Amino acid sequence: MTYAEVRFRVKPQKEGFEILIAQLSELPFDSFVEETAHLKAYIKIKDISEEQINSCQIFNNPDFDVEYSIHDIEDINWNQTWEDNFKPVQISPECIIRAPFHEPVKVEYELIIEPKMSFGTGHHGTTHLMLEHLLKEDLKNKSVLDMGCGTGVLAVLSEKLGAKHILAIDVDNLCFINTLENQERNNCDKITVKEGSYEQIEGYFDIILANINRNILLDQIPNYVEHANPDAIFLLSGFYEVDLELINDLCKEQGLKYVKHQLKNDWVCAKYVKD
Repeated sequence: MTYAEVRFRVKPQKEGFEILIAQLSELPFDSFVEETAHLKAYIKIKDISEEQINSCQIFNNPDFDVEYSIHDIEDINWNQTWEDNFKPVQISPECIIRAPFHEPVKVEYELIIEPKMSFGTGHHGTTHLMLEHLLKEDLKNKSVLDMGCGTGVLAVLSEKLGAKHILAIDVDNLCFINTLENQERNNCDKITVKEGSYEQIEGYFDIILANINRNILLDQIPNYVEHANPDAIFLLSGFYEVDLELINDLCKEQGLKYVKHQLKNDWVCAKYVKD
């Protein structure tokens, strides 16, 4: 399969790369590689659309200067690409995410994640925030719903924190398979993985995790609430600070009480409790 490599230059770079990866992830891009001067994004030639690329919100943000060029390339060894560029991520003194090809690390919560094409390595601000929040919650003997599970990293940490059952759901087949692989890699036996969307939710949950994006959250939060136990905790991410009011309004309508939120590079992770 012939691919295109889209090379982006962004100023300021660090925040720009994170925002670009999140926005391009909603398009048919397969993988991203951060280099010193460029963010490289890979997409099948048949799927590329400059109109779609230019529709990303960052191009209309006056705080960022973005330019890009498109280059045709042949087959890529994706696994080698990840191995060359995926570095361990320290979430807290007691929690680290590493790939199978990294050396083991002696911490309380070592999460072994091979991302492949899935979202959720801890490098992105939203995943990092979700993991930070989870580490502060009491998950012992709790039931957890992980919507848009990606690599399954939140589900894996939930089990290591003592959850008795985790249902992990993703609409993407690659994420479904990747979560199964990472579940096995971390010797987890309390995670049930399903492919699909909210229609796959069965049962009731004490903790509901959803790191997706604003539009999906606005559409699906009512479905999550239907499967929430009394006093259930909701951790929501995947949206910007400017979208927090919209999320808050919907959550209030659905009987969810706002508790707090944290920011990382304009990304939000917000906590709510079922009132």
